[in-house]
Amino acid sequence: MITLDARLTLRPVDPESDGKLLHGWVTEERARFWGMLDRPLDEVIDIYAYIQDQQHLAAYLVCWDGEPWALFQTYDPAVDEIGTFYDRRPGDLGVHLLMGPGRRPDGFSEAMFTHLPGWVFTDPAVQRIVLEPDVRNDASVSLMPRLGARLGPQVAMPTKTAQFAFIERSGWTAP
Repeated sequence: MITLDARLTLRPVDPESDGKLLHGWVTEERARFWGMLDRPLDEVIDIYAYIQDQQHLAAYLVCWDGEPWALFQTYDPAVDEIGTFYDRRPGDLGVHLLMGPGRRPDGFSEAMFTHLPGWVFTDPAVQRIVLEPDVRNDASVSLMPRLGARLGPQVAMPTKTAQFAFIERSGWTAP
């Protein structure tokens, strides 16, 4: 477990024990951009087992007082196909964030948006955080400037048109 502040922690996803929770989140209509609406539980477990076995991928549950409220994933664009769709640089790290359902506890979102980029930048190799939600995902696209991200290009990819955005280590300050 990684402690980000007194109440906010990250813990690696355990595909077996977290599979049912994640399946519930990724198969809700609000998570359609996650691309797993029709996946059965065993496939979701297999996907997260695969992610945990890869050196260039990671998945974490973002917890508040020990309770999971979001899924945070990282990937290396130098290995992932996404890296072929934008001007990739050394030190880039891609991230995905899926908020869990329901009304979040007071203080959770602010703490998460303050501490997640800071935690990513604790790795001195990371120079830039890459975000690339679907342009139709209004909630994610509108959130990016609040995180201090600079909007980049919109790029047609095989499964979506992505709105790229970047958070530079050199310009990042906690919101």
